[in-house]
Amino acid sequence: MPDSRNPNTARLLISCPDRPGVVAAVSQFLYAHGANVLGSSQHSTDPRGGTFFMRMVFYLEDLDVTRPQFERAFQEVVASKFAMDWRVAYADEVKHMAILVSKYDHCLMDLLWRRRSGEFEVEIPFVISNHEDLQDLTVSFGVGYHYLPLSKETKAEQEQQVLTLLENKVDFIVLARYMQILSPEFVALYPGRIINIHHSFLPAFVGTNPYKHAYERGVKLIGATAHYVTDELDEGPIIEQDVTRVSHRESVSDLIRVGREMERTVLARAVAAHLEDRVLIFGNKTVVF
Repeated sequence: MPDSRNPNTARLLISCPDRPGVVAAVSQFLYAHGANVLGSSQHSTDPRGGTFFMRMVFYLEDLDVTRPQFERAFQEVVASKFAMDWRVAYADEVKHMAILVSKYDHCLMDLLWRRRSGEFEVEIPFVISNHEDLQDLTVSFGVGYHYLPLSKETKAEQEQQVLTLLENKVDFIVLARYMQILSPEFVALYPGRIINIHHSFLPAFVGTNPYKHAYERGVKLIGATAHYVTDELDEGPIIEQDVTRVSHRESVSDLIRVGREMERTVLARAVAAHLEDRVLIFGNKTVVF
């Protein structure tokens, strides 16, 4: 796929019932309105009646209508005909990402560094935490920090404070080792827009102390999983995973060290895929172009 970070490009993502003519209809519509297709990726669950997925990147310079006019026309001319679930994202409309974190700094630092280095085209308006530990680190990257302590008695109140901060300010949320479970009401406000990193290779070793459990089990592979958050704990659609081989020589602390490196990498890949509009959710799975 060509570089879709060019500010004068757009990304069109489509899912619909699979039938002949979908690609031709989309391509013809773009051509008719002066859009130059730079690249296209497709996937079908079953060409004999399954679901069809497509991501198309196109150049906007010669578009003959405004963006709202383009979107309305696409819905009327193409999307309605093929019963499409679709969206278009413009590369020059930079996404805003909030980060929620507790005490572990490795994922937070990695995300902040990738933003500062220009690897991630994203705005980070603030970091929210239930601990004060990472405030100095966050501020050193020029990002605001909100410390919102909580206890069992104040959990609902604290979550409402988080939601108030997030309201109308962010496009999606990253849980960079935020050691709290979000309520169903919270998750419902950001469907498919909350990314979590889990410190084990799902579905094995769900919950706390996964590396200790892995060590006790004598595993030869450990990993990390990034997924979208749903009401089911650690059961949301998986975006990215990775594993590495270990042996009897590694201690629990060795597993943790290796695992944290994987967590950073896997989370970064998942965030990059979301930022570049390469992910389509299909039930409890994802199609990642």
